[in-house]
Amino acid sequence: MATTAHDPVVHNEPYRIGDRIVTGAYVVDLLDQPPDLFVDHTTTNWRSLNWSKVGRPYKVEKWATEKKVYEKTHGEPLPVLEGWKKFNKNFDRYFTTDVPAAQKLARAELMQAIKKADVHGASEAVEEMFHLLVWNRIHRVEDAVWDPRGKRALFSGLNVKNPRILFLGAADGYEAMALAAMYPGGETVLVDYDDFCKTNRFGQFPLSYPFLGVDPASGHKRVWYRDQMNIEFEVEDIRNLKYGREFDIVVSIGLIEHFPDEHKGLAFEFHRRFVKPGGYVIITTPRDQLRSRAWYHVMADELNYGYRELMDVNQMGLYATENGFDVIRAGVIKAHNGLICKVRDTAAA
Repeated sequence: MATTAHDPVVHNEPYRIGDRIVTGAYVVDLLDQPPDLFVDHTTTNWRSLNWSKVGRPYKVEKWATEKKVYEKTHGEPLPVLEGWKKFNKNFDRYFTTDVPAAQKLARAELMQAIKKADVHGASEAVEEMFHLLVWNRIHRVEDAVWDPRGKRALFSGLNVKNPRILFLGAADGYEAMALAAMYPGGETVLVDYDDFCKTNRFGQFPLSYPFLGVDPASGHKRVWYRDQMNIEFEVEDIRNLKYGREFDIVVSIGLIEHFPDEHKGLAFEFHRRFVKPGGYVIITTPRDQLRSRAWYHVMADELNYGYRELMDVNQMGLYATENGFDVIRAGVIKAHNGLICKVRDTAAA
């Protein structure tokens, strides 16, 4: 997948509110209208839930071939960080691909393989075409990975001004940038322990990608770009961070589902450790739905290097409630469940 769509300069003609444009690599969606999907679950009585009612999350257990080979050869699990490095590089290849150009190239390679009676080459080309077809549907047709309108709906209504935002397991930093556009004037710290996320996934995130937010001077809606935001990227293990409870918003996207139940408490403690008293904790996880299960099955060799669950919003809310958080907003968007929480006041509980 050599055809890339990195974008090193700010777009000469800034996008406008109301634009929806499909580029070779992604969708620009500045439509000022409700999301395609947002199901509000805020009124759920979270303390009435229990595991016999909601069931346990679905465990993804079709592993990448590379992981299986490593573990058979070494007689031990693939190190977690090494798995994440492989995941990030593979996922980044799709994000940075000009999909129509890559599809055209794959078709040409298939025709060449057929002419040469190259069965292996033809098989590889067909597999590439299928993966591109799936990625195109998810990212360029449905815009389910970034889903800007869905995430704006989930993130709306926070009572913050000039917030300090901490993103745990930041990858490309997308959701923190969306929050920084909606609640401008503060500072954002992205944290990931894979240096590739700093140099590539965030470092080469397209500068011309627009985020719909607010102008703090006028209160009117405006478009923001990455280089207009105050963002720092720290390459570090979350366990080694030196911050205290000093952030107005702590966010993680697709983090807690990588912790089995015996370590779920630690995953939630990572959020509690850094959020100010009264601050917001935002958590999302991939939804347990048929298309999500199919995605991780089809893309196993690219993505499945470590423990992963798919869950529904009730399971997610129950985990949060059990681990000392009050859910103040909950919803389901295209590919994710989302919660906005606050650390429970134990004196008032």
